[in-house]
Amino acid sequence: MKILVLNAGSSSQKSCLYEIMADQLPEQPAEPLWQAQIDWTHQPGKAELQVKTAKAELKESIAFESRSPVMSYMLSTLWSGVTQVIADAQEINGVGHRVVHGGQNYRNSVRVTPEVKAAIAGLVDRAPVHNPVNLRGIEVIEEILGNVPQVAVFDTAFHAQIPDAAALYPVPYEWIEQGIRRYGFHGTSHRYCAQKTAQILGKDLKDLKIVTCHLGNGCSLAAIREGRSVNTTMGFTPLDGLMMGNRSGSIDPSILIYLLRQGYPINKLDHLLNQASGLLGVSGVSNDMRLVTAAAEQGNYRAKLAIDIYIHRLQALIGEMIATLNGLDALVFTAGVGENAAEIRAAACQNFSYMGIKLDPEKIPIAHEIR
Repeated sequence: MKILVLNAGSSSQKSCLYEIMADQLPEQPAEPLWQAQIDWTHQPGKAELQVKTAKAELKESIAFESRSPVMSYMLSTLWSGVTQVIADAQEINGVGHRVVHGGQNYRNSVRVTPEVKAAIAGLVDRAPVHNPVNLRGIEVIEEILGNVPQVAVFDTAFHAQIPDAAALYPVPYEWIEQGIRRYGFHGTSHRYCAQKTAQILGKDLKDLKIVTCHLGNGCSLAAIREGRSVNTTMGFTPLDGLMMGNRSGSIDPSILIYLLRQGYPINKLDHLLNQASGLLGVSGVSNDMRLVTAAAEQGNYRAKLAIDIYIHRLQALIGEMIATLNGLDALVFTAGVGENAAEIRAAACQNFSYMGIKLDPEKIPIAHEIR
């Protein structure tokens, strides 16, 4: 079978085509035939497309007003051009989608149906940056591949068994009964990283206490014990927790009450917190850590301040995750910043040297080539 995987994030689109052989064991990793990534935010108004196969590579910068045409063009490189790996779209047997919010009803991966699409759309208010683009990815596949089976893999599923003490907020209990609770996100990433960590260490995952740090444009941590998430930093929505590229992370809720009394409309607050805060809001430079770091190195005070706040919040919440686990066997970094920004990893670890954490600057991070 040939399985296409789509991961539509807030700042990038990552996709791979895998061929699963009939005699392949579940624990055997499949090597992708084709890998593609779209960066939506590095250059304003332009999408940077990168496609790789074993024999060819394609890099293009494409002007865009909406994501759909760029996604369609990316998919066309599967069966045309220098990166062609299949004869036509009909060779694709199934498509898997990362979907951010599944609410309380979806605790496992499910076949996409009209009802599932409606549920994803119904949760847009809880994941306004992600669920719309996740849903659009499903619709683009329907437009191009017709009735090919599609499966939604929910970010929230991995965190579904978090203990109530960590999952529930100290609010009126009727709110809890309405489904207001910590759901957690980036679950597919946290689960994979925990499994990979156990493999690298040559240990049973059930014997390990792991903190996974997913640091991209969106950022979250997870405390993983016996292979299960027992705490995480994102909450009812992906806005909670760490400082991120565009998002504020956790703030005093009274700030919002204060601003509402000042006359701020709800939609403006939503936009400011989800799209104009974080690294971008503090630095005034970008939501891209690469550009903020470059500005800080040139003496930009606000850029340096943004990085200082980022590191402070990261260290504080790593400490919370370690406390939840009552110990630590591995601290894991992944996603765009986690994999590529060595200085951020080093700064995050600095205040944990008393635990014996020591980075080897000569080691190269384990990462997929274009992740």
